[in-house]
Amino acid sequence: MKQPTGTRRAFLVGVATLLAVPPLRAVAQGVGPSIHVVKDPNCGCCSAWIDILEDEGFSVTTERSFGTLLMRYKLDNGIPREMASCHTARLEEYTIEGHVPVADIRRLLIERPEAVGLAVPGMPYGSPGMGPESEREAYDVVLIRPDGSTEVFASYSSASTPN
Repeated sequence: MKQPTGTRRAFLVGVATLLAVPPLRAVAQGVGPSIHVVKDPNCGCCSAWIDILEDEGFSVTTERSFGTLLMRYKLDNGIPREMASCHTARLEEYTIEGHVPVADIRRLLIERPEAVGLAVPGMPYGSPGMGPESEREAYDVVLIRPDGSTEVFASYSSASTPN
């Protein structure tokens, strides 16, 4: 009777491949942190930010909202008017306002400060979803505290200025 020709190495590679498939499938299906984004359905930069989140493994749901209803949603979720941007998201107990980089969202989830959430006020050019990072203007990611006070959580210098 002839013995199988497989080697131990081939067997281990096969097992490793089988073990790697479920996590890769989960990433491809967006089974990461769940985030719900409320946005104007006609906003292209919001859609670009959502694409970035999905590419980074977030499971994203969206909801259409317009004008005063969208502003009311922001205020009801603790975003002060001066921190407003074009879209608002909910992630666990936090509110994410505007074009916040994924790295800062992940840091928020690791550090878990007592906060309403994070905001990138306005729509700074070169922030995620707002044009090429190579042409970025300087902006801050702001941590919003439950009492309404704010502090800089992260700063991004302009592309023409080194970080």
